[in-house]
Amino acid sequence: MNEKRKLKLGIVIHSNEPETVWNALRLANFSLDKGEGVKIFLLGRGVEVESLDTDKFRITAEIRKFVETGGSVLACGTCLKSRQMEGTDLCPLSSMADLHALAMESDKLLTF
Repeated sequence: MNEKRKLKLGIVIHSNEPETVWNALRLANFSLDKGEGVKIFLLGRGVEVESLDTDKFRITAEIRKFVETGGSVLACGTCLKSRQMEGTDLCPLSSMADLHALAMESDKLLTF
């Protein structure tokens, strides 16, 4: 049997610019649709993802779709705390150890 191994894609989002975040999430959803394993880590300004919706860029809908179709999202706990924010169901609190693990297990690691 010559079965293709599923790619493990890691995405680090450190931007709070709506179009950039929206495009990162679109790629994440596209990759999931292709059968790849995808995990997202929110770092720095990226932890603000749930407050970035605009009329043009429906970010919360993209991240909800990502989680509902099997994607995993983690948010830097230190970055959340520095903004007086907490983890949520869509973006649970995590740590540098989780970011390190994501980097080590990913076949490809992209940053936005």
